[in-house]
Amino acid sequence: MTGSPHLREITPDNIEAALGLWVRPDQERLVAPVVKSLAEAYVHPGIAWPRLICAGDEVVGFLMGFFDVDWTGDGTDLRSGLWRLNIAAGQQGRGYGRFAVESVAAEVRRRGGTRVTTTWHPGADGPAAFYLGLGFRPTGETSGDQTVGVLEL
Repeated sequence: MTGSPHLREITPDNIEAALGLWVRPDQERLVAPVVKSLAEAYVHPGIAWPRLICAGDEVVGFLMGFFDVDWTGDGTDLRSGLWRLNIAAGQQGRGYGRFAVESVAAEVRRRGGTRVTTTWHPGADGPAAFYLGLGFRPTGETSGDQTVGVLEL
């Protein structure tokens, strides 16, 4: 890692760096581009938590957490977790994804939560092994065509 990883809010000063972040070409179908995530954050204020992942002054990734989403639509199942995770193509395998998940988990805890929810595309080329290796367990649910997983804190 180039310096200790840390999170930064997205501002007018760093938005171009955020928009210029790309995953590997073979991963592009597995995760939305940062520009879509920022648009979703704009229309979901108070729920979406977009952040840049930086090492020193270098932008190495992007995450977006979510908080208190009405998962079932009936007010009985509020969930928080990791909505998006994009690690730059040349920065993968350096611990930034783990740092991102740990950062979202810390924010969930700070807000009083006890579990982190995320989703991933199933299949051999998807990120299931990454999430399972961090302790996420599939719930048996799907969200669209994605597997839903939970990490108990």
